[in-house]
Amino acid sequence: MRPEPVSRRSALTAALGFGAAALGVAGCATDVPPTPAAGSSGAAAGRTFGAEWEHHARTIMSWPASTGIWGEDLPAVQADIARLARAVAGFESVVLLAAPADRDKAQAAVGAEVEVVPIPTDDLWARDTAPVFVQDAGKPAGVDFAFNGWGGKQRHPNDSRVAAAVLERYRLPRIAAPLVAEGGALETDGQGTLLATESSLVNDNRNPGKDRSQVEADLKQALGVRTVIWLAGVKGQDITDAHVDCLVRYVAPGVVLLDQAFPGGPPDVWSRSAEQARGVLAEATDAAGRRLRVVDLPQPDPDRITGRGDAFVSSYANFYVANGAVFLPKFGDPEADDRARGILGEHFPDREVVLVPIDAIAAGGGGIHCSTHDMPG
Repeated sequence: MRPEPVSRRSALTAALGFGAAALGVAGCATDVPPTPAAGSSGAAAGRTFGAEWEHHARTIMSWPASTGIWGEDLPAVQADIARLARAVAGFESVVLLAAPADRDKAQAAVGAEVEVVPIPTDDLWARDTAPVFVQDAGKPAGVDFAFNGWGGKQRHPNDSRVAAAVLERYRLPRIAAPLVAEGGALETDGQGTLLATESSLVNDNRNPGKDRSQVEADLKQALGVRTVIWLAGVKGQDITDAHVDCLVRYVAPGVVLLDQAFPGGPPDVWSRSAEQARGVLAEATDAAGRRLRVVDLPQPDPDRITGRGDAFVSSYANFYVANGAVFLPKFGDPEADDRARGILGEHFPDREVVLVPIDAIAAGGGGIHCSTHDMPG
């Protein structure tokens, strides 16, 4: 995400003992053993990772309920999540995960159009904690990437079990990943190409002792992708170690939108990261052998946005593609909001582009994509 000195809100750190010890996730009865890599690409045979614009059965979200994480900002964050859930529910089914004790409050906030499911969570970031859904031999399954609190940076006794719990509820096979990752670290064109940052995945806080080639082989095995395009990212400046979903996003095979800092500001690690990504993307070829078309997605003017905070994420790249709609953060800079709406509308002409205010979520270091997770169907 955007600048935040290794914490999201007032995140509890690994010093509290919720680092590697929380990696273990109880398997369910439909656990699938790791699939051996096949062919020169190393991709798992018969497994595919679909694009976000493919049809969804539902959107998964999580209800924030911890004052230990959010403090006095919790009511505002809950209001943002409820607003977003209601907006998405206008286009497709939404499931909101919440601890049993929080179920009634969450249901009252989101209304009858959203189903509240009693699965305990620690925080709202469903993108990172829910399973990553794939097709395995033509049937739906979910990859459990053993969420470890973004490298042990935040308490996660419930979030580490969300992926397995969701798969058990929907009676889907669970694929235990051979590495630690989060959904926000993975961006695909649905045709065998994956975009990822080294800073997040080739990192000893998640995958100690593994170099890039080993992590790439593990990703191909878990997801069935054939080509991984690596961007450098930024280590240690935010809790995610620079997830790709705030930097560059696919809008079609061969076409990506790249986050662009508002002009006039001094260069920083984030703008330099975007320029490094631009150089890599300009030279890259995808799994089909195509060169990529890179389209800039400019950020709003930081002096005109309605949200504030050192951790505020002002990237429009953290959008979410749902059935019939694209959900985009509304930052309060009218010119920039309209420009971003227009850019997304050009690439998704058959979907309505819906702007949603999420200042409390963005101030916590995340966005709309971070708060949602698509289940295909």
